Amino acid sequence: MCRSLFAILIIAMTTTLSAEDDHRGRFEAHTFKHGDLELPYRLLKPKSVAEGQKYPLVIFLHGGGERGTDNAIQLVHGMNDFASDAVMDKYPAFVIAPQCPEERKWVEVDWDLESHTIPAEASLPLAATFALIDQFLAEQPVDKSRVYITGLSMGGYGTWDVLARKPELFAAAVPICGGSDPATAGKFKHVPLWAFHGDLDTAVKPKRSREMIDALRVLGGTPKYTEYKEVGHDSWTQTYADPAMYEWLFAQRRE
Repeated sequence: MCRSLFAILIIAMTTTLSAEDDHRGRFEAHTFKHGDLELPYRLLKPKSVAEGQKYPLVIFLHGGGERGTDNAIQLVHGMNDFASDAVMDKYPAFVIAPQCPEERKWVEVDWDLESHTIPAEASLPLAATFALIDQFLAEQPVDKSRVYITGLSMGGYGTWDVLARKPELFAAAVPICGGSDPATAGKFKHVPLWAFHGDLDTAVKPKRSREMIDALRVLGGTPKYTEYKEVGHDSWTQTYADPAMYEWLFAQRRE
C-alpha cells in the first residue's frame, strides 16, 4: 500500500477514536542505537510497577505500511487494544513496539511469494530488536518466563522468523497473516503458538500460515490456528480485539 494512501487511512482511523477511547498516548517514545542503525520504538509500561514484582514483556512487530522514522505510525494497529484499560488492568505488562526503517523489512523476503527459504542472517532491524530485548531484560523487572512475540503482515513474517532464531526466548507467539520457511518448524515446535489469517487474503496468501501450522503438527507441535471466513488481509483487527487471545497469551509460561 502506498504511503500517501496509508496516511489517509491513519487519519480516518484516528478521527473515529474519541480522546477517551484512544490510549496510544500511554506509549513512551524512545530510540535504541545498534551499530549504525537507530531504531525508534514505543514502550508501554504497567500502570504501576510494584517493588519486587516482575511483569510479562510483549514484542509487537508492525506491518509494511507502518515503516518509517516518525515513531508513531507503528501504533495504529493493535496497540490501542494493548493499551486499553481492559487489557492493562487485567494483564499488566511491558509492550515494546519498534519501528522498521522505510527501506527495510523485518525479514528481507517478498511477501507475495508462494514460499521462501529463511535468510541466513536476521535483517538489520530485527537484529537491532534482539539487542533491544536483551538490554531491556537486563535492566527492567521482566518475568523472563513470560516473554511474548506478535506481529501482523510484514510483522507476521517477522514473528515466525524470530521464533526460528530465538525459540528459547519466547513463552508464546501470535503471528497474524504472515508466513515462513516450514523447514524451520522443528526449532520452535515446543513454543505455544496461535496463528491467524483471513481466508480471502490476497496480500499474503493463507497457505503461508497453513503450511507453517501443518509443519508444526507433523512434528508433534500443538499450535492453534484461526482462519477467518470472508476476511481479507485485515485479520488483525478482530484478533487484537478478542479477549480470548489475551487470556490465552498471558497464560503461557516458558518452562
